[in-house]
Amino acid sequence: MDIVNYYNWRYATKKFNSKKKVAPSDLELIKEAVRLAPSSYGLQLFKVIIIEDQELKEKLVGSSYNQNQIIDCSHLFVFCNYTKVLERDIDLFINTKSKVNKHPVNELQGYGSFLKNNLLQKEPKETSIWTTNQVYIALAHLMTACATLQIDSCPIEGFKADDYNAILDLNNRHMNAAVIAAVGYRSDSDLTQEQKKVRKSSSLLFETI
Repeated sequence: MDIVNYYNWRYATKKFNSKKKVAPSDLELIKEAVRLAPSSYGLQLFKVIIIEDQELKEKLVGSSYNQNQIIDCSHLFVFCNYTKVLERDIDLFINTKSKVNKHPVNELQGYGSFLKNNLLQKEPKETSIWTTNQVYIALAHLMTACATLQIDSCPIEGFKADDYNAILDLNNRHMNAAVIAAVGYRSDSDLTQEQKKVRKSSSLLFETI
């Protein structure tokens, strides 16, 4: 299947087969796609909480406007952006970069100082907007990876972030639930899969100058 067919195959699944679970090997591939997704400066100022515990999913569904995807999916991915950038976040990146690329850490200190001077001074609102943008890049890679594996997904913005933050204890970790994605396999009774995609034509969407 070529890439266009993968994109035509996938859709925002409205009803999952609750009895069919994503295999651990496929789950690792999806996680790796998210891990390798690009992020600003390569800092990855977000965390992804993967929920498979059914009781926890049932606890969250009321804060998700009772959408059945929350309960019926195999795994629920909660993309959490950092609401505050700390020095230790940048130090971790610099130390990791030093180890991976085998550069002495002292040669990277200038870049680390540049990042700290630019990022630690941001206003909280600006930081949250910026880090939230990063999780959407990662979310796109999750959905693409799922499609290539013929695993269904549904990105969801319709949930109460404050409730998620409280239930998952995110506030104390300077994190916020930005967007979630239900992952699993479509139910045969999900009629949405029979609908054709409605998209603008290429001539309307793209402009070459």
